[in-house]
Amino acid sequence: MGAHRKGAVRVVPAAGGAPVRERGRDRYFDALRALALVRVVAYHAFGWPWAGLVFPSMGVMFALAGTLMARSLQRPAAAVLRSRLRRLLPPFWCWGLFVVGAMLARGWMPGWQIVYWVVPLGDPPGSAWGEQAWEILWYLRTYLWFVLLSPVLLRVFRLAPVPVLLLSLAPIAAFQFLWQPPENRFGTGLLDLATYLFCWVLGFAHRDGVLARPRPVAVVAPSLGALVCGAWYAFAHRAEYGTYDLDDIPFAQALWSAGFVTLLMYAKARLGTDFSGPVRLRRLDRLVSVFNARAVTVYLWHELALVLAVPLIDRFWDVPAFEAYLPLGSQWFLLAVGWVLIAVFVLLFGWVEDVAARRRPRLLP
Repeated sequence: MGAHRKGAVRVVPAAGGAPVRERGRDRYFDALRALALVRVVAYHAFGWPWAGLVFPSMGVMFALAGTLMARSLQRPAAAVLRSRLRRLLPPFWCWGLFVVGAMLARGWMPGWQIVYWVVPLGDPPGSAWGEQAWEILWYLRTYLWFVLLSPVLLRVFRLAPVPVLLLSLAPIAAFQFLWQPPENRFGTGLLDLATYLFCWVLGFAHRDGVLARPRPVAVVAPSLGALVCGAWYAFAHRAEYGTYDLDDIPFAQALWSAGFVTLLMYAKARLGTDFSGPVRLRRLDRLVSVFNARAVTVYLWHELALVLAVPLIDRFWDVPAFEAYLPLGSQWFLLAVGWVLIAVFVLLFGWVEDVAARRRPRLLP
């Protein structure tokens, strides 16, 4: 992602459309990314099956990443890919040293697949004991593949933006109704790419100004249709999947995320929607900034924080005052302790993101 001075404005030509005015940071997107991370942490603390219906965090994050990737690809593709890998891998390696080390100490014996702990082109292997920590890596694997495919995807998209955007839902439909991918690293990777392909390409569409052209009815109607179809499929097949949680139903996830994120992006492109509130509230604005500068750290370490919160709270029961006055049995208290530990991890390891981005290391940005 190209670095620009905060507040600096420049005009960037959008493929096939009018120029797009660009600022160094967009608080609308920054706030959405921060909200997505908060929702992810809450979901993993509570396991709410309805959380994805309220706010599909992964779809939002892939769409925002697609927008940034399209912006970055104004530069040579090879340089952009090197930059993305450099920003992603060091925080991943830092986190992986602790997770892999803990699993090895617990007797885990890895095979050749341990190479995926170097570059997560496939799901890195792990022990059942450490599964809660490493199961989140599907997002990094999917993000990495989208990054690698983006130079080609963006070229194809710009040949016929609207048809390509609509056809980006075809792979997940094919996997759902025509051919089921194998239950291995390859099949899982294909399924995740297909689930969020529309959101990633939607990021291209926003960047190139495609979303600013249609009238509201041409965007809102199909978006609401996708939402209805996604929700219907999730609830209609609840018995089959054992839940209506979108994370367990890829086809419903793809449709719901497509409709939801399209409305968010269209509100920005067509209506100029902005979150001016966080900018006026300094502490909230500062928090949004920290979340965006430490997004990879928060995502990687949040499950470890929630895991470690459990034995920490268990020790609190040994203190009579804590047992009497603190809600030690509440999941909300678990979440609060988890956020404290996430803050500790951000202070301890967030600087790795600065080093990866070739910035001066700081405890907090």
